[in-house]
Amino acid sequence: MIIELGHFSLVLALAVAVVLSVIPLYGSRRRDTALMDLAPAGSVLLFLLVAASFAVLTYAHVVSDFSVLNVWQNSHSLVPLIYRLSGVWGNHEGSMLLWLLILVFFSALVAIFGRNLPDTLKVNVLVVQAWITTAFALFILLTSNPFARLSPAPGEGKDLNPVLQDLGLAIHPPLLYLGYVGFSVCFSFAVAALLEGRIDAAWARWVRPWTLAAWTCLTAGIAMGSYWAYYELGWGGWWFWDPVENASFMPWLAGTALLHSALVMEKREALKIWTLLLAILTFSLSLLGTFLVRSGVLTSVHAFATDPSRGVFILAILMIFIGGSLSLFAFRAPSLNAGGLFAPISREGALVLNNLILTVCTATVLIGTLYPLLLETLTGEKISVGAPFFNLTFGLLMIPLLVAVPFGPLLAWKRGDLLGALQRLYVAAGLSLVVALALYYRENGGPVLAILGMAMGLFLVFGAFVDLGGRAGAGKVSASVAWRRLKGLPRSAFGTALAHMGLGITVLGVVAVTTFQSEHVVEMKPGMTTEAGGYVLTFDGMREAKGPNFTEERGHFTVSRGGAAVADVWSSKRVYVAQRMPTTEAGILTFGLSQLYVSLGDHMDDGGIVVRVWWKPYILCIWGGALFMMAGGIVSLSDRRLRVGAPSRRSRPATPAMEPAE
Repeated sequence: MIIELGHFSLVLALAVAVVLSVIPLYGSRRRDTALMDLAPAGSVLLFLLVAASFAVLTYAHVVSDFSVLNVWQNSHSLVPLIYRLSGVWGNHEGSMLLWLLILVFFSALVAIFGRNLPDTLKVNVLVVQAWITTAFALFILLTSNPFARLSPAPGEGKDLNPVLQDLGLAIHPPLLYLGYVGFSVCFSFAVAALLEGRIDAAWARWVRPWTLAAWTCLTAGIAMGSYWAYYELGWGGWWFWDPVENASFMPWLAGTALLHSALVMEKREALKIWTLLLAILTFSLSLLGTFLVRSGVLTSVHAFATDPSRGVFILAILMIFIGGSLSLFAFRAPSLNAGGLFAPISREGALVLNNLILTVCTATVLIGTLYPLLLETLTGEKISVGAPFFNLTFGLLMIPLLVAVPFGPLLAWKRGDLLGALQRLYVAAGLSLVVALALYYRENGGPVLAILGMAMGLFLVFGAFVDLGGRAGAGKVSASVAWRRLKGLPRSAFGTALAHMGLGITVLGVVAVTTFQSEHVVEMKPGMTTEAGGYVLTFDGMREAKGPNFTEERGHFTVSRGGAAVADVWSSKRVYVAQRMPTTEAGILTFGLSQLYVSLGDHMDDGGIVVRVWWKPYILCIWGGALFMMAGGIVSLSDRRLRVGAPSRRSRPATPAMEPAE
């Protein structure tokens, strides 16, 4: 009975979404307050209904109700509780229900915290959200019903995919979906503005917090997925340019461009039409990512769906929302005011350069991802576009952006002084080069271009300090006055600096680990040694162990340096009981920002075992930089000037007023 209640809640949610798709929109055209008030109340009700449905599915997984097809296919009585919970979204049907839950969650947030939005804009935003909700609720109910029953009920489940039985994968999908779906709010604001035929700086001020929240969550999701692939799959890499990885990276790039474009629009009322287009394209790329993962067109460790009929349904959703919104944009955009003018050398100009490079990078990743699929569809020929293509094209495109980022915050609005900014940054540039040379020397050399790559990353870090110091008046006023000014800076200024530092730290980690890492593949028997990164690993032998739902062989290694033991590490190969599926659990030791990575391979006929050992210098900078970027987003969101800033309803003027955020 409980399972049927979950199914009924989902059906009822679809009915509510259909009502919200029509009646409030009609009310906004008629200026009927009673009909318009249905939108916020209905959006909260919609969230409660979908949340109830999701809670029922979660209950079914927790109690191992194998009469539910979804539970039988993706759970087992021996699976630990944490993975029963993650198993709710560790499959196609459950993950789509999570997608829908997050979508209606954002709709409810707009309804609750958007009280100061103009009434018609708020209603139109919630109506567009309801359109998206209707489409995906239909998709779930018609093609991906998570509440389908089995009769008779099996006595045991088939188990959750072993590679998904990991804490990282329990966290990764919700964070990723918060980013994916969060951009739906930006999309809805854009479509609502086009429906009204009105867009101004206040619109950008309302959109920026939602964009920033979605961008922060997507950053967290991508970083968590990268780290999971690094330690769980035993491949020793942190990014593979897998098509599904690209599917999440493209909206991140477009969302980064949208963040900066919305800033120009808010401060200078420029780039209005471009910002609208970016808001549409960013969520369109999120929908495209959903299609790639859920349609069955890709085979990947990340992809769940294999039924082409689902792909056709999602493709129809893509055509309706992407095609419809772009058609509306083409119809309405010529009638919109494009915004103010500015000199090429200005903060606006720097942000336009940022947008130009990021959009070209997005297009490059999009082409590299879709071209093999299109070619196979049209000709039947199979090709692969791998890391060499992406590293060369994407890497070269990013170089001018990395160099330009520290200059942007130092340039004035409308007309800037490039020479003045250069004079403020020359110390940071020199210090970056010196530190990069020191790191190069410490790692005993390598490709000379690595020095420039590390220097660019460090330039971003030191440039962020220069920006904060300049805002505080360091060097122009006394230290006490500069400190007071620094403490008085808006939080968004610190958020920007943290995000730019994070990008620089990540770049430093990428360049360092790509340039200086070493790999050794050896056959080892007990007592044999190998060397990596100045450390000596001694293989002590294999031991058998047993987990709650798996058995494993564990290899023990003693790590020494200078003849003295400094640590030990275990690496294992597991076999899960239900599916008899093997996995590799890498052994990882952390030394500062670097890691020693040990992965077991196949047993040999002579009693030895293949061992792969990597030394990965400064690899933690990659994910440490992501943490800085996330912190920057959170700090910026905490700035009161970045919150939706219209006055209360009782005193709302025609144009909402708010002190602009930095």
